[in-house]
This record gives sequence, structure tokens and C-alpha cells, in this order.
Amino acid sequence: MPAKSRFTRLDAFAKTVEDARIRTTSGGVITIASLLIVLWLVWGEWADYRRVVVMPELIVDKSRGERMEIHMNMTFPRLPCELTTLDVMDVSGEQQVGVAHGVSKIRLAPVNEGSGVLEVQSLDLHSPSEAAKHLDPNYCGECGGAPAPPDVIKPGCCSTCEEVREAYGQQQWAFGMGENIEQCQREGYAEKLRAQRREGCRIEGVLRVNKVVGNFHVAPGRSFSSGNMHAHDMENYLQPDAPVAEQHTMTHEIHELRFGPQLPVELADRWQWTDHHHTNPLDDTKQATDEPLYNYMYFVKVVSTSYLPLGWDPLFSSSIHSAYDKAPLGTHGFGYGSQGSIEAHQYSATSHKRPLLGGSDAAEGHKERTHAAGGIPGVFFNYDISPMKVINREARPKTFTGFLTGVCAIIGGTLTVAAALDRGLYEGVMRVKKLHSN
Repeated sequence: MPAKSRFTRLDAFAKTVEDARIRTTSGGVITIASLLIVLWLVWGEWADYRRVVVMPELIVDKSRGERMEIHMNMTFPRLPCELTTLDVMDVSGEQQVGVAHGVSKIRLAPVNEGSGVLEVQSLDLHSPSEAAKHLDPNYCGECGGAPAPPDVIKPGCCSTCEEVREAYGQQQWAFGMGENIEQCQREGYAEKLRAQRREGCRIEGVLRVNKVVGNFHVAPGRSFSSGNMHAHDMENYLQPDAPVAEQHTMTHEIHELRFGPQLPVELADRWQWTDHHHTNPLDDTKQATDEPLYNYMYFVKVVSTSYLPLGWDPLFSSSIHSAYDKAPLGTHGFGYGSQGSIEAHQYSATSHKRPLLGGSDAAEGHKERTHAAGGIPGVFFNYDISPMKVINREARPKTFTGFLTGVCAIIGGTLTVAAALDRGLYEGVMRVKKLHSN
């Protein structure tokens, strides 16, 4: 028997001759409708194949020795920049007192004058190089009875008012307006301070902290530490004789507070719960008070979060994130395409406020709740690091073979249903014609 005949026996798709076929109008309509349905379903299958989903995972964060960035932008409309001090401390024992590097203090006009920007710098009172520019090279000023600080312009001397203030701070002495201090009188420290009494201040910038439990706070007056005690010089902050509307208070507005880099807009749109509102819940928070002695505390729980794009390469990502000189903190994953992960943080926050003079919350309807007296007026952020880490991994829900399987199922299923519908319609028409003929 010829080879062709052997394969002919295996043909599962038997053909009918053209003369045995019957074409109907209803069959043509069903064929066109079937093709349209097939095209629509295949397009949906293709869109599903191209769709990117995010698969969240929760693991134990095993990273060690990392540092974390804190990005902030806060306004204090009733606290001048001269009296604004930013401090950072954590449980490892590290302290950053009077943080200035990476942080800008922007002087603002009084509230009744629109709070416009006056000057973008910390303050001209804190510029030792400018203050000492015209001094005699042999000049050696007194430090007001205190030992000279180690980082002065001239060793063993206090050339500027700022250096005298630093010497007083090391001895934990109140400085006041710099009365009887030659350097301060020469620089007009008291006059400049009085001129800024009604101004506000905006603090914006980036802090780098250890990734451990700690806090950072904004409080009035120069800060100093002795042992386990942390205090601020409050002499220039309190103004009991000033009108209520002109007294310094810790009224503030948090424009932005985030930990780590901000995700790009295109990624935030793709991933749910990564938008500006959900990842930074303290943004646009406002707190107002007319009491100078008032304390605001925010308790923040920080959760490390990694975003792994589609082309993520674990070996490449590990190498760039361990080399901090190549991938600066805060830019991880942004400059290396899809091969590197994006290391960010999310946080939740609760808040508490209390008057430092103590008393009950009867004004708010809670007579049974009382506040302890004492403390430092300011805005405190206590952050805690979660031991868990969230990983958001991008993936495609369907492989290419799965896409082809779906297309074949669509075509076969649609044509089978269409054939059954056409057969049923044809048989019905024939029966009706037979009944009419009888």
C-alpha cells in the first residue's frame, strides 16, 4: 500500500465535497459574529498576557549596618530661624546636635504679612567667617568665662558671637541676648534677634540616620547634652510680656515627611498603595496653638520596602546596593534601569500633643485624662524600625505558552459553539418548512 494511503487512514479532519455543502444566510451571519467574538477575546487574552501585576511578599529584614534618609519640609510660622534647632539621636548613642549640613532654614515674613520668603539660609548670625572677616589677625576674644570650643577660628579664643554661644552651650549656661559680650555687641546680635522676633521659619532638607530606633525633633533654643540629659536654652523663646498673637509657639505644618526615596510617578501609578498620600501619611499635617509651652509628638513605624521591576537581577542589584559610592543613598534603583531594585520605606504614624504645664483635657471633653507637667516645647518624631520587610515584585500573570493555549481555546470553543448554534438554527428552519409543506 502506498505511503500516502497509510496517512490517509489517520486523517481526523475528513473533508466533504463542495457539492455536499449547504450554505445559508444565517450561517454567514453566525460566521461574521464568530470572527468578531474571536478577535475581541484574543485581544483580551493579549492584554492579559501583557499585563504586569505586583506580587507582595513579607519577609524578615536581615539587613545590617544600613543608614536611612529622612526627607523633611516643615514650616513654623511663629518661630524664627534663629531659635530653631534640629537634633537627632538614637538608641545606638549617636547624636546630631544642631543639625545644619544638608538642611536649609528659610526665613519667612510674619503671618500677618503673608509669610513670604525673606532669605534662604540658616541665619547670618551663624556665619563665623563673615563675622570675623574684618578682625585684626592678632585678635583673641574672651569666651565669657567659659573654655573655648575646639572648632574655633583661632585656637583658645572666641572670635565671634557664635563661638561664645557655642562655649556657653558646652558649659550648659544660658546665653540670653549676649549682654556684655564684646563680640555680640560688635555684630549687633541683640538688634538682629529683636528684628526677627515675629518671623517664621521653614526647615527643609535631608537627614542621614542609623537604621535603628531613634528620634529627631525641632525645638527652640540652642541644645546641649550632659550625660543622659538633653536640654535647650529657652531664655529667648519665652516672651511673657509680648501680646498673645506675637508670642513664639510650636505651631507647625508638615508639608512633606518621608523616609527614603520617593517613587517615580509612573511606578506609583502602576503599584497600588504607593501614592503620595498612603506612603507619607503625615504630609500636609497642620497643628496650631497659642500656648508657648506645648509639645507635639509623632510616633512613626517605618517598614522597609523593596520594589523589584520585571528585569530585576538579584546578583546585579546586590552588588550595586552594597557599593554606596556607586549607588548613593536615596537613589538606589533609579539609575540602573530594571536590573536594580528600588529600596524605599513606608510608615504609619500616630500623634499626641500636650501642654507642658500639665492639667486635664476637660476642654476637649476628657476630664478623666490628665497630662504630666514638664518637658521641652517642640515637635518630636519618634521612629521605630519594623523587623519585617515588604517586597513588591513585578510579574506577568501569564506565559507566552499560556497565551497561545488561551488563543487556541478561544478559537476552538467559539467555532464549536457557533457550529452548534448554526446546526440548531438550520434544523429548526428545515422542520418549520416541513410542517408548512404538510
